[in-house]
Amino acid sequence: MNVSDLYSNLESDLAYVETQLNHQLSSIQPILEETSLHLLQAGGKRLRPVFVLLSGTFGSYDREKLTRAAVALELIHMATLVHDDVVDNADTRRGRPTVKANYGNRMAMYTGDFIFAQALSVLSEIPNIEMHKKLSMAIERMSVGEIEQIHDLYNFQQSMRKYLVRIRRKTALLIEMSCMLGGVVSGANPSYVNALRRFGYHAGMAFQITDDLLDFTASEEKLGKPVGSDLRQGNITAPTLFALRDSQVGDQLRNLLAETVTGGGFARPDRMEQILALIKSSKGMQCAQEMADRYLQKANDALMLLPATEERYTLLAMSKFISRRDH
Repeated sequence: MNVSDLYSNLESDLAYVETQLNHQLSSIQPILEETSLHLLQAGGKRLRPVFVLLSGTFGSYDREKLTRAAVALELIHMATLVHDDVVDNADTRRGRPTVKANYGNRMAMYTGDFIFAQALSVLSEIPNIEMHKKLSMAIERMSVGEIEQIHDLYNFQQSMRKYLVRIRRKTALLIEMSCMLGGVVSGANPSYVNALRRFGYHAGMAFQITDDLLDFTASEEKLGKPVGSDLRQGNITAPTLFALRDSQVGDQLRNLLAETVTGGGFARPDRMEQILALIKSSKGMQCAQEMADRYLQKANDALMLLPATEERYTLLAMSKFISRRDH
């Protein structure tokens, strides 16, 4: 079963969103259009558009208005992915070469800029000043989250709180905005909009923590990138932070990392498999899963404040699915 099976009733509206995404990435510059469509054609879960559309059912559902919000949010997400791959020097995403790998860093950076500009173009068609303010704030905080991640690369002393603040800014915030803006654009009751916002935040946190777990447990084939990619790039996530606190393996892991990491990088790549195995055998994996589950429960609690519609149950099923997915 795929997550898309849970919202099959939205199939035609999501197909329309996909059409609009393709349309929005057309350009008078052939190479720019080719690079922009490169990531789009690699597929993806399209979770943000789905959350926009589902949240829009709690107000006056208007496909055109909701599609504009969905397209804008997905384009913002795509632009950040293209830029991230340059920063991370990533060669693959979703099992395919990245824009950076195929076209080089300069083309990738300008492609990300173009996609972001197209997102702003779509947003300009939505006459809601409050929505623009909230989304601008979200983009600003996402940028701060990215800078903080760079600052904390290979920092094994960082606190769990710092990690949680970072993933909220980098990931959860855009999912939170997707749920909230779906309600806002459809004119939903303010109490419903707030419940949708809370659901999106907690579901987004669970989603990212699950992603961080999968970086250790999923196969390279399913991940579409090497296992342990985050750690290899110096990005320290919940499983590692919890493993370092484990009374059984924490000291051994800390010593191994101290021997391996020098000058802001892994000086002994041959030790990576040993490090990954140690983290996977620790209590860090279970602790991270329990943290994801707590966020998931809070997401589900927020849904209980919404009318008991089919869409509410779909959101509930989606939150459970994405926290238990294998890629």
